[in-house]
Amino acid sequence: MNISFHRINSKVISVSIIVFFLLLYIVGVFWSFEPDAFSVKQEVTQDAQADGVVPVVGYSTTTALIRVSEKLLDKPGGYLANDVLPPSALLDNIPAWEFGVLEMVRDMALVMRQEFSRSQSQSLENAHLKIAQPQFNIDHRSWAFPSAESEYKKAIVELYAYRKALTEVGSQNAQFYARADNLRDWVNEAQKKLGSYSQRLSASVGREQLNVDLAGDSVAEQSTIADSDSQVRTSWWKIDDEIYEARGACWALLHFLKAIEIDFDGVLKNKNATVSVQQIIRELEASQEAIWSPMILNGDGFGVLANHSLVMANYISRANAALIDLNELLSQG
Repeated sequence: MNISFHRINSKVISVSIIVFFLLLYIVGVFWSFEPDAFSVKQEVTQDAQADGVVPVVGYSTTTALIRVSEKLLDKPGGYLANDVLPPSALLDNIPAWEFGVLEMVRDMALVMRQEFSRSQSQSLENAHLKIAQPQFNIDHRSWAFPSAESEYKKAIVELYAYRKALTEVGSQNAQFYARADNLRDWVNEAQKKLGSYSQRLSASVGREQLNVDLAGDSVAEQSTIADSDSQVRTSWWKIDDEIYEARGACWALLHFLKAIEIDFDGVLKNKNATVSVQQIIRELEASQEAIWSPMILNGDGFGVLANHSLVMANYISRANAALIDLNELLSQG
């Protein structure tokens, strides 16, 4: 009798453990889905109607920054990068995606604080953006005292306050300046990020790279001597993280560009650059296609297996090339 009872208990415990881990796996899979892209124009229209205001210059860009930031906190599973318990602690792809989004959010918040909201270099900073921008710079893995989520929420509250101040008739408490030089500052930051992602993704197959750090300047110097060529290769363990971080960055950049297309409409038309922005958006949309493979493949460039890193790098490189063209158009008188 005792033996039978012991066997039943053992089976119950075994089945419970299996069911527990199966549930963790299912929840982990559900939480690993990336959020869909949303319509910036639709979000702007809905928010403006809810607030009873007419969207002004800067309203769309601020709305895009708010919504992208909120997605980090409101998507299935919430913000996962700083979770210390399973299944979140066992996931790495979606936290990498979150960090990519966060990198673009940080750049946009900084440019809004230093450039978009200021008329010139010696003008005062906007009080709301001065508070909001540093909140995004907390360690994205911080889980307590304070947690990353609490700081991001404070930043979002200040962004709402800034957006509201923009629409206050007769008030000079907040401004957004849609100028070509301001836009170039943000485009320069986006270029650097996309260039870095392209290089890291391309390094998935490993290759010899010549040192061109000082090219173009015969008297240029650097702190330490570097090899004339080096072997560049992304660790096999980091390949999927690199892809998902890049996908997150492209997802955020896609929405910011859609907002820029609205707020900087006059500037873009004047520079005949609207089509350039639309081409960048198209390339970024292509980078968001679903990955149907159950795992990230890392075949050789022309090998039998696909190489998802090189496919992603291709779209990012094309988007970056279009950003460079846009920068050139904006710099023309």
